[in-house]
Amino acid sequence: MGSTLTEKILKKHLIKGKLEKGSNISIRIDQTLTQDATGTMAYLQFEAMEVPHVLTELSVSYVDHNTLQTDYRNADDHRYLQSIAAKYGIYFSRPGNGICHQLHLERFAIPGKTLLGSDSHTPTGGGVGMIAIGAGGLDVAAAMAGEPFYLKMPKVVNVHLTGKLPDFVSAKDIILEVLRRIGVKGAVNKVLEYTGSGIQTLTVPERGTITNMGTETGATTSIFPSDEMTKNFLEAQEREDQWIPLEPDDDAVYDEFIEINLNKLEPLIALPHSPGNVKLVREVEGKSIDQVCIGSCTNSTLRDLKIVANILKGKIIDKHVSLTISPGSRQVVDHLINSGEMSYLVKAGARILENTCGPCIGMGQAPSTDAVSLRTFNRNFLGRSGTKSANAYLVSPETAAVSSIFGKITNPRKLGKYPKIEMPDKFIINDNMIISPLEDGDSIQIIRGPNIKPLPAFEPLQDKLTGEVLLKVEDDITTDHIMPAGAKILPLRSNIPEISKYVFNIIDPTFPDRSLQKEGGFIIGGDNYGQGSSREHAAIAPKYLGLKAVITKSFARIHLANLVNFGIAPLTFVKKEDYNKIDQGDLLDIELKTLDSKKIIMKNLTKNLEIPLTHSLSEMEIVVLKAGGKLPFIKKKYAS
Repeated sequence: MGSTLTEKILKKHLIKGKLEKGSNISIRIDQTLTQDATGTMAYLQFEAMEVPHVLTELSVSYVDHNTLQTDYRNADDHRYLQSIAAKYGIYFSRPGNGICHQLHLERFAIPGKTLLGSDSHTPTGGGVGMIAIGAGGLDVAAAMAGEPFYLKMPKVVNVHLTGKLPDFVSAKDIILEVLRRIGVKGAVNKVLEYTGSGIQTLTVPERGTITNMGTETGATTSIFPSDEMTKNFLEAQEREDQWIPLEPDDDAVYDEFIEINLNKLEPLIALPHSPGNVKLVREVEGKSIDQVCIGSCTNSTLRDLKIVANILKGKIIDKHVSLTISPGSRQVVDHLINSGEMSYLVKAGARILENTCGPCIGMGQAPSTDAVSLRTFNRNFLGRSGTKSANAYLVSPETAAVSSIFGKITNPRKLGKYPKIEMPDKFIINDNMIISPLEDGDSIQIIRGPNIKPLPAFEPLQDKLTGEVLLKVEDDITTDHIMPAGAKILPLRSNIPEISKYVFNIIDPTFPDRSLQKEGGFIIGGDNYGQGSSREHAAIAPKYLGLKAVITKSFARIHLANLVNFGIAPLTFVKKEDYNKIDQGDLLDIELKTLDSKKIIMKNLTKNLEIPLTHSLSEMEIVVLKAGGKLPFIKKKYAS
């Protein structure tokens, strides 16, 4: 019986455990990446581990999220990150250089390697045949300190592509089709592995679009083989020496199978407020739009923006539409300038933004009240754009560009002839905005601004938890619901006391004050609690407010790990219908002496009920949880 590509790479990096589905394993991490919204906290945690130098093959610190400098705070964080990189042996990508996932694919991603990133869209690296996984910042800090990464051995799903994409249908429509079929939790604890003749028609940037947005299915990661298309890409990036062929065995056995005939795909669109709410564009076309935003780590490649530029060539956007373009990297900008295609965008009326995440994470360009915003991004969660009343739709670059001309959601085929573009044989290489690590950083002084506060100290988990239900929420609560982003809140990422004031701001603005008044308590949730971003602030800020445990029907993978990392007990109902037996304000008593046996009894003292609970934690996760989180666990480990 042959092996999948996923199994082959994991086997080479396996430290502990067996590659049996659902079993607990630990793997060696070759590369890490951080971005500034999560990176400041990750490096504060790394410092606390007192390791003199990163122990990975390569670690990169990118600045691409908090670049809107309305005061000193973001700028101070950037200085801190640059000094940390110099001291500990980390590559530093300066502000404005580009979006972390786009840049990593261009300059650092290597087939067959493992990559752990403090951003949920790190699986973009799967476009070149990496096992690239998003995680909380503390897990990434631990990897930089030489610790293994722990996970459950995922199932592997064969997404078999045949045929070739028709005109006006692109890679974004492929991943939207996957989401249409399996939804936002259909790939939890699974890897989406792409095979079939259809992959030979997709370039690495197109593959990166698919692996990037595969995150929205709940997948651990997504991956393509490393083949001739991969070799061509690395050669064009002057990194041909890093290419190796990698593919699954012909007789590889997969756990599930999805077949997509690319010939039959049509332009697709995700309606508010979920990436899984997918329809055909022609089913909803005609709706007037106010804003179009093209870019993000999903769709800001040279291929994407060349298509957009040539769609807009000689045309002007509708008078009621604001169109923004966020290129993924300076390399993309260089090519668009040299080819003259940047002028097509400018003359059409596009607003050219910095090479950053920008509007995707609510960092500027918030839509107007009740606006309809068409976006090539990967998420359209409620309020993520910065305007709670706005409706955000997710589409391909083709659909976005054509719709901006007509002023309404438009099937891009209405344009007529599909523009032909020419991709360069060699990309323009200029790494002058990437600062290489020093050989010896001992003399470097870390620069800390006044907004960078010390990490809160958390005590070991108690055997018995008592408190009030502070909040009860429904299914598919995202980390954007728990810990919002945006231009107002993101600058507080290095200041836990301040950022904690915004926990659950979208759902219940009274939550922080109530939590402090009650000296903490519990949250009751539905299925897929914590989906979305890897932001560990959605765990550490509630922990600061006194959160003791979260009891749900089920958890999203990364958020569950983050809860453990900060000493919050992630418990689940044995019977999902017991969710209905608890209300906000109920007083609960949970005995955790039976945590190891997974048989836990929760007493609802208000309703005089006993409710059985369980959990999905490994032995190691239980040890970490009992220690009060991963940081005290690691410090205790090194101290002994």
